[in-house]
Amino acid sequence: MADTVADPVYYVISDLHMGGDEQLGEIDFLEELLAFLERLETTDEDAELIINGDAFGLWEYTETEGVAKFDRLTERYPELFEQLRATGDSIPITLLPGNHDSDLAAYDEYVSRLADYNITLVQDQSVVRPVGDRTIHFEHGHQQDPNNRFRDFGNPFETPLGYFYNALVTSRAGQLSDRGRYNWLKDVQAVTPTERVPNWLLSKYFYREMNPLLRYAVIPFLLLFYVSAIIAVLAGLDVAGIWTMPVERADAVLDRMGLVGETVHFLLVVNAAITGMILIVGIPVYFVFRDVGKTVDRFGVFETDLTVDPEAPYVEAAREVFADRPETAIFCYGHTHRPSVTEIDGRLLVNTGTWLKRLHRRDVVAGLLPPVFYPSYQLCAVRISDDPDGVAVEYEEIEKANPSSEEITRTERLLTLGRAPTPKLPDRAVVTDERPDSTTDADREVNPP
Repeated sequence: MADTVADPVYYVISDLHMGGDEQLGEIDFLEELLAFLERLETTDEDAELIINGDAFGLWEYTETEGVAKFDRLTERYPELFEQLRATGDSIPITLLPGNHDSDLAAYDEYVSRLADYNITLVQDQSVVRPVGDRTIHFEHGHQQDPNNRFRDFGNPFETPLGYFYNALVTSRAGQLSDRGRYNWLKDVQAVTPTERVPNWLLSKYFYREMNPLLRYAVIPFLLLFYVSAIIAVLAGLDVAGIWTMPVERADAVLDRMGLVGETVHFLLVVNAAITGMILIVGIPVYFVFRDVGKTVDRFGVFETDLTVDPEAPYVEAAREVFADRPETAIFCYGHTHRPSVTEIDGRLLVNTGTWLKRLHRRDVVAGLLPPVFYPSYQLCAVRISDDPDGVAVEYEEIEKANPSSEEITRTERLLTLGRAPTPKLPDRAVVTDERPDSTTDADREVNPP
């Protein structure tokens, strides 16, 4: 009997962002990545590893140009490249350029340099692979992002908006990160969308960099802001003679407490006075900022230049691919760092997530304190294979300790009690063999992240 040909299996990872100036060069997941590559080296499957863009942080090397950046990578991570060579000797490894490593598409020398490590570099925006009688469309996704799109793909001199942000902000953060009370600034590359960076910086300053004595002195006032605002309003009503009962009763109760009552009364008066001044100044400032915000929204400044919808452009791009090539079962991309599976008329839009930290914003339970950004790792490889019912997509989680225990302070935990995130990778999904005739049904997200 003739040997049966094994069905192909694709393992897909993306957005590792390895490399960059100084502290950006630290790979927190190197041990896990090496173990994953070692496992693929010995697999019995007819497997292919597809690295779907942003394997390297070439934009973040600001003191080196062109292919010389590759020398810095191989010099700093020799063990990684040797393991890539060994894995690539057993199974095919295909690499697509992303925006952060767009140089890979710009210099032909990268093709031969990567081939030395058994990596096939495809200097194109996308690749297609067969699975069963269907196909999979792979692309990094930055071409759907107006901030990182290249009008002339592969042009080494084209610099979209995202380039300047990463070369000037992210790279600088890597150079300065170790000057902090602890090494946190380098995580700026994990903050998505970028409009959250100011809040993240304020949060890290307040909970990590601010003098502890000053922070613990400020926290009670900020926590009691809403109470103080009510007290300030009641005090104003009392002074105006409109409603004196609340203040009179409070004073009567505090008078019975002696010295303690006098101390509490003094603190309440000071807090109410400060809050009253803030309210007096803050009300007109609020209306001015609200009007400015509406004007900015009308012109689309921030929506166009700083942020991108995390999914809508990819839904549209997937619909176009599905319409042009009906045999396509899956549109697989990365770039946004959000692992997700969305059903589009019987086909799947799959995001491969990131190997960087993910930061989850949580507002505090009360007061005018900065939000808390909980870190987590969602290291994963997306496994796409033929299935008796069609094409299966599975997220294989690669375990790594949650960094929250080291990076979130007791104060942050207390202020976000009950609000800590529990990130979860999407469950298994299958594209059935039945091919839809139209693309008019509503999209449905399967197991949102």
